[in-house]
Amino acid sequence: MPLTRFTLRQIEALTAVARTRSFGEAAEQLGMTTQAVSQLVAELESVLGFRVFDRTTRRVDLSSAGRDFLGSAETMLRHVHAAERAAADVRNRAAGVVRIGAPLVLASCAVPAAIQAYRATHPKVVVRVHDLAVDALVDAVAAGDVDLAVGPDRAVPPEVARHGLFDSLWVLWCAQDHPLARRARLRWADLRDVALVAAGRDHERSVARMHANMPDGERVVPVDVVDNVSTALGMAVHGLAATLAPAYVGVVATPFGLVMRRVVDPETVRKVCLYQPVARAMSPATAGFAEHLAAWLPAWSRKVLRGGGTGERRLSRS
Repeated sequence: MPLTRFTLRQIEALTAVARTRSFGEAAEQLGMTTQAVSQLVAELESVLGFRVFDRTTRRVDLSSAGRDFLGSAETMLRHVHAAERAAADVRNRAAGVVRIGAPLVLASCAVPAAIQAYRATHPKVVVRVHDLAVDALVDAVAAGDVDLAVGPDRAVPPEVARHGLFDSLWVLWCAQDHPLARRARLRWADLRDVALVAAGRDHERSVARMHANMPDGERVVPVDVVDNVSTALGMAVHGLAATLAPAYVGVVATPFGLVMRRVVDPETVRKVCLYQPVARAMSPATAGFAEHLAAWLPAWSRKVLRGGGTGERRLSRS
């Protein structure tokens, strides 16, 4: 028997009459007329091929066949109501799965903290973090490998939208006993003969752009390039090299005991952006989490920059 031959309204009428043992009371509960409820039950019996109620002038009782069928009918309605609640959760951004890509520091510190804050009001939304290289973020959004991405400013194709979240100064991180740690601020010329390690080709290129117009003899060139910023910070901890990185990595660098020094003339800023698809529709859960990130991450960055142990109480640009 095709499932489409009886309707949910008919099943609702069956369970209401079975519960109240009255067509009139069932009609009141369903907001219908007694005649309409009786018609629904009659139609259901016609489809099922057996009577579900034994009717007399005084009472309505389930038939033997009706008792056998009632359990399945009630189970069906429970599943339908569960599906309705699930749909409402999705529609109201209360449930769903969101995949977000981010580079190491943001993926390990900022994004998990943002998820924790979001769960307080959206416990059914599951956010999965994908730690990605900076150069892979935009492509991952465009290909649909992640729903959102957070990371440094990058050029985007037409199918990806970019929204700026916050700016973070490029600064020098070094050990407390490093010679440059005694200086409040540095100039690029001060770094000319200093061993520097870059965290990935992204950092290496960024350093090169900061002083591209300088004469060859005055340019700062990293002596080494490692894949992860944690490796660069570890090398700095042991005095093997200093590293240039955005100020927000202080959430990792400060617990290592490193100190931060601003580099000026020029002072350079890294913009952190939120990337999301344009042509591909976002789920309500993804849209809700994207709105949360847009408000939460700028506040997180301000908190990090106000934290102690970074060399200056505030890092806002002058």
